[in-house]
Amino acid sequence: MPRFILHLVTLLVILVWPAMPACAQGQAASEIDEVARDVGRLESLRAVKTLQRIYAQYAQYGLWQDMAGLFASDGKVIWGEERISGRGAIASWLAGRSGPAGQAGALNTELIDDPLVNLSTDGRSAEGRWRGLALRGDGKGRAWMEGGVYENRYVLENGEWKIATLHYHPEYEGRYETGWSNVGQKDLPIVPYHFKTDEAGVPIPRPHGAAPESGATPDALSRRVAALNAEDDVRNLQHAYGYYVDRRMWDDVVDLFARDGVIELGGKVYRGQQGVRRAMEIMGPQGLRQGILNDHLPFGTVVEVMPGGREAYTRGTELAMIGDAEAGTARWKVNVFRNRFVREQGVWKVREMRVTPIMDVDYKAGWGTDPLGPKSAGLPPMPVFPRAYAPATGRASAGGRRIAAVAPLTGPMPKGERAVRAKDLADVRRRLLRSQAWDGTENVSSAYGHCLDDHQWPCMSGLFAEKGNKQSPFAGYYFGRDRIAAAATAMYGATRDPSTVMRQRIAYHWRIAPVIHVSHDGRSALLRTYLFHPNTARYDPSSGQPNTGNTIQTGMYPNDQVVLENGIWRLWTLTIDEPYMMMPHWQGGWSAARVPPPGGGMRASPLLQRYPPDLLLTDLGKREEGFAGGTGTKIDWPGILPMWFHYRNPVSGRVPERYWPDCVPCEARPDVRLTSNGYQMPPTGPSVDGLELGSSMREEDGAGRQ
Repeated sequence: MPRFILHLVTLLVILVWPAMPACAQGQAASEIDEVARDVGRLESLRAVKTLQRIYAQYAQYGLWQDMAGLFASDGKVIWGEERISGRGAIASWLAGRSGPAGQAGALNTELIDDPLVNLSTDGRSAEGRWRGLALRGDGKGRAWMEGGVYENRYVLENGEWKIATLHYHPEYEGRYETGWSNVGQKDLPIVPYHFKTDEAGVPIPRPHGAAPESGATPDALSRRVAALNAEDDVRNLQHAYGYYVDRRMWDDVVDLFARDGVIELGGKVYRGQQGVRRAMEIMGPQGLRQGILNDHLPFGTVVEVMPGGREAYTRGTELAMIGDAEAGTARWKVNVFRNRFVREQGVWKVREMRVTPIMDVDYKAGWGTDPLGPKSAGLPPMPVFPRAYAPATGRASAGGRRIAAVAPLTGPMPKGERAVRAKDLADVRRRLLRSQAWDGTENVSSAYGHCLDDHQWPCMSGLFAEKGNKQSPFAGYYFGRDRIAAAATAMYGATRDPSTVMRQRIAYHWRIAPVIHVSHDGRSALLRTYLFHPNTARYDPSSGQPNTGNTIQTGMYPNDQVVLENGIWRLWTLTIDEPYMMMPHWQGGWSAARVPPPGGGMRASPLLQRYPPDLLLTDLGKREEGFAGGTGTKIDWPGILPMWFHYRNPVSGRVPERYWPDCVPCEARPDVRLTSNGYQMPPTGPSVDGLELGSSMREEDGAGRQ
């Protein structure tokens, strides 16, 4: 090499070398800013959901001014044909139409859940679709119900998320004595979607442009993502508790509690795991027998993770449907829960469960007078709200309502639990993806229910992955989007124009109380949801006939799976086990059901002849025993159908009686397993960060399966 070239190269190296660390530092800073932006966008999405849930929880206590304070400065309410603008007008309107919630004997329970929320590209606004059902009473003998769909808009105002437009579409309503029916006894249109099919699986769209300078550090981002991950774990635990209570699985309930765990029921305290067991057995002995209904449904669960990540709280509303069809008894209950959780050796446990009764009435009597019985005095206590949403003034206590669950029932959190930290920025990204998976799964789950309600088969089938599969009730499984759509068309008819269709009746598919287990890499998830299934139709109360078209039934989606496919969250497999409970008519409720005569009750689907499935329920053996169209002896309510779980106890690892961790068709069709298609199998037992805790807590894959 000529000497002058060698000197030139040496000079270039000298000039460039000092700049290389600065360039690398600049690249690292930009990467941190990108991650910070992504973390902030997920925090925003969750803040929107919390905002709407708090709105419903404020309504329980008639906190009209505080509800109005959740609106933007120019916020508005669109309620059917009514338009209300401005916070002051909104507060007055809420107080005037929602019933005297602040008076003794009144009830104003708002159940708003099953969210489908999409953040805007710039991250400064969002749109959300929710289902709503309100139970209202004036304490003077009048009780009524209202149900419909919300399509709301939210905006970031002065650094806080606010409701820009609360847009409620009324669909059914009625007096308690006769039950609800279509609003105005009219046919009902489809409420327009704010989302396109693919957008349902992208709750947070890709942002435009470079991320703004954040000033964040990897350690600070790690702490924020750890809080998001903890929120997922705690919400899962809260919902898992509900499923165990539904089936009176008291051994599993006790397992969820820390050794010093406490339950407070209406002011009475039960301490330790033996106390927890005694509290549960107030509802009856372990297990269900013929005719027993013990469903306790959580709505609007809000999670508050405390600084340090070792402690968390939940708050929400519980609707209980309880009864004994053999004895002909039935009750409604509404409770508010405010629970405390502790993280021990990486696993979250319940430390305090505090349940405040709001309503406890005989089904026939309803809640028009004395929702808590004639012996109740004054207003029920109001469990404390999360710190960020504490009511603005002391109005609630000044009106004779005591604030409950303020001081803990147990001591400070035990020391020694290490804080959760990511290894590096790449690990922060991976952990963030796991929480993004939770919200993507919740979104696509909700979208499925809405597309199904509205008989929009391209929408419904388009939510599935290319190799996805779906069970059609009482028939079997169809593989691939085209087969899924064709089966729905064969069963219910072709999709009609959503802008013109009018319906005489609607069967609603609320997919609530999700338990979502996400893989370590954040690309796949297992999903369990409860099917809360109100139905509405026309009904003339003056006819003197029972209201058979406006009822509630229930089911379970115990083995759904969701995957990230080309940047969109999609359903991989979907299974419906149903019906666990059916009302013969509104006036009699669930306990009016009787064992059907031979040949009666639920039946195999006509799809078996019209459009045969790719995999029959009868090919699945024990897994489909008792279900219509399945194997063995069919069970109709008030009989007790088998209940399956995709997970073991999240604290103890206890294996349920009926355990099916993978997709239902996977044993007959191993080619449709997640692991056969490049996806990880998420954990199905006690786990940390998507990894199961130790082989000693695990059964062999498939062991314990009935």
